[in-house]
Amino acid sequence: MIKYLLWDIDNTLLSFDLAERASMTKGFDKFGLDIGDDEALEVYKNINDKYWKMLEKGEMTREEILTGRFEEFFDLYDIAYDERLVNDFNLFYQEELGKQVFFNDCAEEVLRKLSKDYKQYAVTNGSKIAQSGKLKNSGLDKVFDGVFISEDMGYDKPSLEYFDLVFESIESKNKEEYILIGDSLTSDMLGSNNAGIRNIWYNPEDLDNDLGIRIDYTIHKLDKVVDILDDLK
Repeated sequence: MIKYLLWDIDNTLLSFDLAERASMTKGFDKFGLDIGDDEALEVYKNINDKYWKMLEKGEMTREEILTGRFEEFFDLYDIAYDERLVNDFNLFYQEELGKQVFFNDCAEEVLRKLSKDYKQYAVTNGSKIAQSGKLKNSGLDKVFDGVFISEDMGYDKPSLEYFDLVFESIESKNKEEYILIGDSLTSDMLGSNNAGIRNIWYNPEDLDNDLGIRIDYTIHKLDKVVDILDDLK
């Protein structure tokens, strides 16, 4: 019987893409960088995605990705920078990410409804500065029974070590009691596979699972989580 819901944050409950665009645009303005067009924002998004996937694979440290993504981006646009600019831009960007809150479809309604019957937890790889801000400014910190930010834990999704610490903190190692809801194949779905728990893939864009990762349930809207859990009772 499912007792514990593990929720991803970015691009599951909250739209990271919208927050990213808003935060980058504000960063361009603050630091006087004349590169705020749609093409540049898409270029940065692809660089950022690449770096976070390297973190998931253990190929880079968190510190390396947080600054390396901006160094690569600035190089592409011939922006003169030094260590201070990169660090200042990175800090401003993370703080802005915490302020930009855009809920996906019916996320708030679903969380409130499920809170009556389940313990709900956030499981996220985002930086502590950004994620703490998002949780506070969205009110999610009042909804969740606990929050597991990988930067605090010393391990990232999809590692088994990350989930072992989650189970230990919740004080249940019965994996039949857990289900993870997330959008990412490489961190959320693979992470649930590594941890031996069930999963729900939030896949609003109807992407292909081309990695051969076990998916228990696929949904295109978050309210379908309620139906799945009702069927599992």
